[in-house]
Amino acid sequence: MIIKRFNTLVFSILFLFISITIDAQKTSSLENHDLERQNLERFDTDGDTQLSQEEIDLMFEVITIEVFTGQTLSQEELRDIGHTHVRRGRIGPNRPQQKLTRKFDADKNGFLDSTERQAALKEVQQDDRVRGPKRRRPRRENFQSSTPGLKVSPEDVKGYPTSSLYDPAVLRTIFIEFDTENWENEMAKLKNTDVEMPATVIVDGRKYPMVGIKFRGQSSFGHVPAQSKRSLNLSMDFIHHDQRLYGYKTVNLLNCNGDASFLSSILYSHLAADYLPVPKANMVKVVINNESWGLYCNVQQYNKDFLKDFYGTTSGARWKVPGSPEADGGLRYIGEEIGKYRQRFEIKSKENEDAWKALINLCKVLNQTPADELPGSIESILNVDGVLRFLAIDIAVANSDGYWARASDYSIYLDDFGVFHIFPHDMNEAFRHSRRPRGRWPNNIGQTVDENSNKQRIIEGKRTIDTDLLSGNFFERDRPSRGRPRHGGPTLDPLLGLDNERMPLRSKLLSVPEYRADYLRYLRTIAEVSMDRENLAPVIEHYRNLMINEVKIDTKKLLSYDDFVQATSEPEDDRTSQTGSLNHFIDTRREFLLNHKEVKNFDVIDMRQKIVPKKFTRINNPQITVSISEFLASNNLINRNSSGQFADWIELFNYGSKDIDLSGMYLTNDPDKMCKWQIPSRTSIRSGGYLLIWADKNKNGEGLHTNFKLSKNGGSIILTSDNYVVDEISFGPQQPDVSSGRISSPEGQIKKLRPTPNAPNQLRY
Repeated sequence: MIIKRFNTLVFSILFLFISITIDAQKTSSLENHDLERQNLERFDTDGDTQLSQEEIDLMFEVITIEVFTGQTLSQEELRDIGHTHVRRGRIGPNRPQQKLTRKFDADKNGFLDSTERQAALKEVQQDDRVRGPKRRRPRRENFQSSTPGLKVSPEDVKGYPTSSLYDPAVLRTIFIEFDTENWENEMAKLKNTDVEMPATVIVDGRKYPMVGIKFRGQSSFGHVPAQSKRSLNLSMDFIHHDQRLYGYKTVNLLNCNGDASFLSSILYSHLAADYLPVPKANMVKVVINNESWGLYCNVQQYNKDFLKDFYGTTSGARWKVPGSPEADGGLRYIGEEIGKYRQRFEIKSKENEDAWKALINLCKVLNQTPADELPGSIESILNVDGVLRFLAIDIAVANSDGYWARASDYSIYLDDFGVFHIFPHDMNEAFRHSRRPRGRWPNNIGQTVDENSNKQRIIEGKRTIDTDLLSGNFFERDRPSRGRPRHGGPTLDPLLGLDNERMPLRSKLLSVPEYRADYLRYLRTIAEVSMDRENLAPVIEHYRNLMINEVKIDTKKLLSYDDFVQATSEPEDDRTSQTGSLNHFIDTRREFLLNHKEVKNFDVIDMRQKIVPKKFTRINNPQITVSISEFLASNNLINRNSSGQFADWIELFNYGSKDIDLSGMYLTNDPDKMCKWQIPSRTSIRSGGYLLIWADKNKNGEGLHTNFKLSKNGGSIILTSDNYVVDEISFGPQQPDVSSGRISSPEGQIKKLRPTPNAPNQLRY
């Protein structure tokens, strides 16, 4: 049957192309009386002579398939997809899971033991028989065959008890011990329920009892065969609510499906962390029931821990825009009914009607305010600068699974002041060459209709499908594709689809001239600075060296060792570039952006604009050889002040040949208050020496303590003498326990460092 040729991946990509005009399809369908009657006859499954929201959703899922196959589904096939539709709960991302825990928890201890799980499994299997058989998911041809992994015990591995959970310099091992050898089969059958498998987790020699574990993800689960590596979610607080793994209650372990380098999420996080809050990421090894399951990418969960890391609070409302193509999460205004937004946005915090109303208001203001009036209306409720940075980063790395491509897979935060913030969520499909999706395509898709237009259309009767994403450079055409579009690639145009009303963060915001200019400046800066070989190549090389031996012996990896080697190698020849070398992609993408006709017209800027009052001028005095060498603006684990607190600090360095007296100089974090904290008299730094100053407002502690603190969200540090600026640093959001500073020259570029207070600086990688 036709339906059986559509796996979840194909449907997701197909939906990208038609999602732009579902509303237009709905409208045009209702305008045609005959078509309305036909649709009612086909999709009125409950016989009440009207189409419910679920039946409408089913109708347009079927229309999607029929448009792109050119064939009409039979009644049998409709029943098949209807069962799947109900089973998947396509009424929105906030659909409830099948609740089984409370029902089968006979001893009321909060979890299901082995016996209780067997009773729950019987109900799941019975439900599947009632709903009909599941569609078989094809196994991808290029998957590595999974074989049993090496036997490993906690005594066999090195521990890193003093390193943070996301320390990029270490490759720690996470041991998981289930109470059954049949854990994979049970977890797979219970995936869409509220049941978590209890397990003991051992990390760095310490045991963590009663950790709840589930498979996570959709494509990362459904497109991976059994006995192969699937993504995992660990709830450290499953039973013991105060239990944390190095300060975190949730651990996300991603299988890096389709990513031979394992590094897409890590590189995205590394690049974006200079400009906005972004999930932290590193690599870990996983051992389950003493069998090695190889390498996983450890990516920070978007939860209260994330808010505490980057915003210093756990309050506010949180949403995730899920990866389902039906999410339609571009922030369109679709009326005042909250239920419509619940179908598109998954709230992750406590249900709050006021928060939903605020989200609806954001959509209304964003979509309905004229461009010339938008700045005055939107800036009080949306962190516009943060959004522009987010859009610039997402397009710079050619993320094929984010807002720009699908209006999904990103996060929304409403703070206590009523301001919305936008940042990445899924980062695992960036830095990739284009791919041709599976499935059948009509002959006219991918053909040029108008060489001078950014848009082409497919017209079928009264239904018009807007396919602006099919034109221009959105789909790379540098390799044979037999007339079929390719998704993403290094030539993805950063100004594509700006009239796409389903994605107003770009169509509406970038219609404002000053916002568009800021976006292009940010894009130029990211391409010039952050995507430079000097920044990203060392990260790739570091992880390649850290992982290469583990990749070789990883029997569960989804792609081959040769794939990994080529993906992380230098682009030495055409063969390497065709197999997806990260360095080749980054070089090609950077060159394309820097030569883009509009991007190249803007200068590289400090993405935190420096403001120096007019009475202060930059000094050029060889006698004052002091620089701000290093600072730590988010100190959780590194070093303590005299009061025993993990406080932030600033390090000054004398790079001259003579001792320097700092008496009377000032430090400040506010460009409008250049004399905020005066360095005490008789304070000096010897030649080649360092001075550590605590930025903690501690009036009584030993040592030097400023009357201001540093912000983990970004800010400035300025050193002044008389009416001169001796040195200054502007910085963006900071990662916990990662310092920033200069390596060599006092005027050198600010880099991420491993914290070394009162000692020479060391690169983080």
